[in-house]
Amino acid sequence: MTHYAEELSRLKDSLLAMASHAESAVSRAMRALVERDDALAQAVVDDDNILDQFEIEIDDTAIHLLAKAPLATELRLITEGMKISQNLERVGDEAVTIARRAIELNTEPQLKPYVDLPRMATMSLEMLRGAITAFVQRDAAGARGVIPRDREVDELNRQLHRELSSFMVERPQTITRCLKLMVISKAIERIADHATNIAEEVVYLYEAKDIRHADRKRD
Repeated sequence: MTHYAEELSRLKDSLLAMASHAESAVSRAMRALVERDDALAQAVVDDDNILDQFEIEIDDTAIHLLAKAPLATELRLITEGMKISQNLERVGDEAVTIARRAIELNTEPQLKPYVDLPRMATMSLEMLRGAITAFVQRDAAGARGVIPRDREVDELNRQLHRELSSFMVERPQTITRCLKLMVISKAIERIADHATNIAEEVVYLYEAKDIRHADRKRD
């Protein structure tokens, strides 16, 4: 393997490690919410700089590789790698949002059993895993299969917002808690959006087709 090929391989490995950390951050943030665990939530907040550092290192590696005039297929891998890394960093930001709201919610009695939020999070993380697996396996069809699932998460988010809005009207004392739960729901919905973005980048990487706006217009 040439030095250049080794650098490309390291870029892929860094993306996989970053994806694993992003997934773990979301899982831990949700566990902190459900189990009302302030220490775990704070750990998610404190670890956010790890994903930030991953993004910086991946960008540095990518810029170094771009300077070597890569072939077209390599160029797509490098540029899409930077975009995937950016989406993973934002997944980490959403995990931090969930963790911070969890800490705030823990100062008051729990409003309702958490059923829909963990379900949404599970779906979003399955999408993220599916997109990353498609990246690893060079599976554009698998990436395409991730994209329609975003609508399911969107619908759950809307459903939960309607339910919480009713709560606020009927029980004004719950407004603060409802608003925080809405923020968490929106954060989970955005994680699904980032998984969708990654899936679309994978399709472009392996098929050289930009399907981002075409698919959304059809939807």
